[in-house]
Amino acid sequence: QVQLVESGGGLVQPGGSLRLSCAASGSIFSIGAMAWSRQVPGNQRDLVASITGGGTTHYSESVKGRFTISSENAKPTVYLQMSSLKPDDTAVYYCSLVSGGRTYWGQGTQVTVSS
Repeated sequence: QVQLVESGGGLVQPGGSLRLSCAASGSIFSIGAMAWSRQVPGNQRDLVASITGGGTTHYSESVKGRFTISSENAKPTVYLQMSSLKPDDTAVYYCSLVSGGRTYWGQGTQVTVSS
């Protein structure tokens, strides 16, 4: 059983910053990758950023240069530092963990960018 718990979402003005955290617990033997995705109601869930167990990162074009993903494999925890936020970044953000050939998801945290 693996559990992921996100935190750090909220309301922020355009141009502001937020830091999301996701703590994983349970039977985790190795980490293939951890990632953040986001979803707007009625749309598909889109990958925002990912980081492998070895530290290789990947970002979607829409957030490149504004968001930074990092992780602490010993905990394990993954973070998403979001800067220069735009109204289009408004969504529910989900973290995920790939381990043992399976993908586990958190419950999501709402991020709203509005003045």
